[in-house]
Amino acid sequence: MSEIPSDRQYAKSHEWIQRDGDHVTVGITAHAQESLGDLVFVELPEVGDTVAADEACAVVESVKAASDIYAPIGGEIVAVNEQLDGAPELINEDPYGEGWLLQMTIGDDADLEALLNDEDYQAFIDEEG
Repeated sequence: MSEIPSDRQYAKSHEWIQRDGDHVTVGITAHAQESLGDLVFVELPEVGDTVAADEACAVVESVKAASDIYAPIGGEIVAVNEQLDGAPELINEDPYGEGWLLQMTIGDDADLEALLNDEDYQAFIDEEG
């Protein structure tokens, strides 16, 4: 099991956010990428798209299955990780670093309150089994 960084917040759908002022960077957790297996394709949203919290905003495809990625919070997409186009394995190799998916504005601070800290996320995945 991987170390869960304490400088982020986590959704029960296994995405993480890292806040930087009024923007967040979004990725999937090490737990999620381990469950998915080797990623072979990533479909990211368009810059300028607006998404609601818990809305599907991206797709990752592994050798096992395709999975939706859900926006942990609502807001506007301001950047996507273009390195993933042609190199989706970055998510497997570095899910909390180079494998980030997108950056977005914070539409509503209340969305942040629904997210878990690292200890609560670890307890959640332990319960999930």
